[in-house]
Amino acid sequence: MKLLNSGNAKTKKGEKLGWKTFGIHLAPSKLSGFNTCQFATAGCSESCLNTAGRGIMTTVQKARIQKTLFFFKNKEGFLAELRKEIRAAIRSCERHGLKPCFRLNLTSDLPFHKFGILEEFPDVQFYDYTKDYKRSLDWLAGKLPSNYQLTFSRAETKESQEQAAHLLSLGMNVAAVFRKSLPETWSGFAVIDGDNTDLRFLDPKGVIVGLVEKGKAKQDVSGFVIS
Repeated sequence: MKLLNSGNAKTKKGEKLGWKTFGIHLAPSKLSGFNTCQFATAGCSESCLNTAGRGIMTTVQKARIQKTLFFFKNKEGFLAELRKEIRAAIRSCERHGLKPCFRLNLTSDLPFHKFGILEEFPDVQFYDYTKDYKRSLDWLAGKLPSNYQLTFSRAETKESQEQAAHLLSLGMNVAAVFRKSLPETWSGFAVIDGDNTDLRFLDPKGVIVGLVEKGKAKQDVSGFVIS
């Protein structure tokens, strides 16, 4: 079972900057019967991009569930296959003159940094969005691998908003979804266009990574999408 994909419409935008993103689409939240998004909120779950683009296809959804079951039922086998595919992706990029980067949580929020994968490829860039506040604090404190970049994802709950504000004050970037268009600033912080590319590790520090509502998020009334 192939785990990594070689990009979607957004991640492919990075190729014009010389980077090729490879990522894993797992079934989000509890869709597979296992929880891949421990800190998901109601608004986040309802607005998830899992069904965006090709994700709406039944075959794609089944494949994501199968990958998720593979991870939870045979983690050793899953990680062995992942290592193999990362090596192949690196070789492919070398042949095409591109730099590889890896986002292992395209539609999940699992702690891949705990499995030794990042340390095995120290010269390769990994990155994620996360709602895990502790992981974010650990990243800021330099406790996570140096080739791993994190962007905190703001949700609609009071707790998440407080966490986002604190992380911003410490210099971490926070992703936030906006209605229709992006403001120049929000809550006193500059807003950059996070839809230009997915290469979050190239962003300036201490900014809001603005994302315009897409798919189901257009119907959000929870506050996950900022009007």
